[in-house]
Amino acid sequence: MVAVRSVDVTFRTRSRTVHALSGIDMTIAPGEFLSIAGPSGCGKSTLLRVVAGLTRTSAGQVTLRGTPVVGPRRDVGFVFQRAALLDWRDARGNILFQAEMRGLPKAWARRRADELIEITGLTGFEKAMPFELSGGMQQRVSLCRALLHEPDLLLMDEPFGALDALTRENMNVELRRIWEATGMTVMLVTHSVTEAVYLGSRAIVMGPRPGRVIEEFPIGIPGHREYEPTLESPEFQRLSGRIRGLLGSGAG
Repeated sequence: MVAVRSVDVTFRTRSRTVHALSGIDMTIAPGEFLSIAGPSGCGKSTLLRVVAGLTRTSAGQVTLRGTPVVGPRRDVGFVFQRAALLDWRDARGNILFQAEMRGLPKAWARRRADELIEITGLTGFEKAMPFELSGGMQQRVSLCRALLHEPDLLLMDEPFGALDALTRENMNVELRRIWEATGMTVMLVTHSVTEAVYLGSRAIVMGPRPGRVIEEFPIGIPGHREYEPTLESPEFQRLSGRIRGLLGSGAG
């Protein structure tokens, strides 16, 4: 699905030069859920923006389904940390805004929105305005909006970071359920080790800026993942400890 080859990103301003990413190499298979963990400022969000075509590489190349990414991609969905909903539109209207921006057929978009509303547990809240929705509900609307056009790839940049702990756990369970049901390809950036291991089928750990991959490994927790039993499993504890050790040392 995605190939990142020897990618470097450097930002230059009048006062300084920031080397954000250095020699990033990775691949993401179709249907994979890739978790990306790393310290603040290591370039995780920059990497997502490069894959989406929102940030240019200084060196190297990214391809999506074999096609070089040279600008913003219409076949990618992006969920940010803040839901960024339009205050004057209800939940359904916010989801359908994606269709209006992309010029999608109206009847198809309405059917697709209804499917996503049901999948994400928003049934009954279609006409709710953003101020009437909890933070978790707002992020569900944002997720529906990102999935409306059936993207090949879903990019998620710390999407639950602003939520309280319990709501975040519930959203993790919902996202895992949706991924299991749809088989979509996901790249998730997170500061939460628990989130990275619980959600991912594979994890990548990045080191301090300039961001680089210091280790990657499969998350071998098979089958459907019930939240509490998964967190108590020996494999979860082993992988979580490994990631925490890497983040603490900043090196492989």
